Amino acid sequence: MLKQFSDIQSPFAALRAQLTSITPDQTYRDKPIDLTIGAPRHPAPNWVQEKLDEAIDTVGNYPPIQGSIELQKALKNWAEKRYPTLKNNLSAENILPLNGSREGLFYAIFMAKSKRPDITKPIVLIPNPYYQVYGAAAIAAGATPYFLDALPENNFLPNIDDVPEEILSQTIAFYHCSPSNPEGAIATAKTLEKAILSARTHNFMFFSDECYSEIYCDEKPLSALETAMELGISLANKTSDTEDPFANIAVFNSLSKRSNVPGIRSGLIMGEKNFISSFKTFRNVAGPQIPGPIQHLSTYLWQDEEHVRSNRDLYAQKLESAEKMLKTQFFTKKPQAGFFLWLNMTEFGGGIEAASTLWKDVGLKLLPGAYLAQTNENGFNPGANYARMALVSSLEETEEAFERLLRVFG
Repeated sequence: MLKQFSDIQSPFAALRAQLTSITPDQTYRDKPIDLTIGAPRHPAPNWVQEKLDEAIDTVGNYPPIQGSIELQKALKNWAEKRYPTLKNNLSAENILPLNGSREGLFYAIFMAKSKRPDITKPIVLIPNPYYQVYGAAAIAAGATPYFLDALPENNFLPNIDDVPEEILSQTIAFYHCSPSNPEGAIATAKTLEKAILSARTHNFMFFSDECYSEIYCDEKPLSALETAMELGISLANKTSDTEDPFANIAVFNSLSKRSNVPGIRSGLIMGEKNFISSFKTFRNVAGPQIPGPIQHLSTYLWQDEEHVRSNRDLYAQKLESAEKMLKTQFFTKKPQAGFFLWLNMTEFGGGIEAASTLWKDVGLKLLPGAYLAQTNENGFNPGANYARMALVSSLEETEEAFERLLRVFG
């Protein structure tokens, strides 16, 4: 049970501890392949440095917390082009730039809690496996995490139907990730609709983490805001004197995966006007502004789609290669989106044992799924039989990783 910060262990620290006494076979000792961390390695656009230099003079001023006028326009234009149903329904009051999505995902829980002062023992719904910041945010807010196992029968997504009424009545937020990390599943309109209606019925916040939305194979992932528009404002909670079509929803996205710039820390939050307003007030005293040069660069990154298509094509090549070389031996179907393979290692002793074997025999480092998930009171961990492979390296090194995997388990 997750109760305090010390219960949250970095999955990468856990893997280091596991492998510290294991030395790879001499053949592979000098050429290990590490595909554990989901940090993009594709090149960023070649004009990144130029745009940073253009705004170097802005470092002499405190940047605006709400972002420059140019950045605000770029965020709104991107959202309306990517999700056409949002056109004429978004304003600057619905959007706020962030220092990366992780900052926003953590800070947002405090506004979710303040929205429900009547709840004395708040609960936060979290998918399992999960991004550790969800659990850290829940604990920081004094809430109890309630984990929803993302299983194959639910397309590796949490099922709101599994949550008892007594839990929902005490819930202040539901963290949801689509496309999901690590499984690469895309939530359907029906799945998102159920979650949004539940959030409005029980007046909690639906936090939709959509950071992998621009890395997909065939189907463009939906945004929770699109589903909200389809539901119509008649179904929105009255958050003030007027109805808000995005009531009880906050969506998070980022340039890290989309544009291969995780080091600049730039993202956004979109959603309910009242929530965004409270969030901006909170950040104005508790959160850092995005530096001026980063705001300037971000404006151009959000406006340009050419580099995003090129990036998506590179991942598509690796996913096609995975499907061809591995022949679905380790997965029933290739992921719909994102850049991870969620490899089933059941017949090889589970993810932890398989990770040790692969590192020892062929110098291939994968992340055990158990380290990304919470074990319940009955000893069940939904990630235990899996290992995550991040397809972030070159096509050549990725295919070499596939070959090493098959040398051991083929």
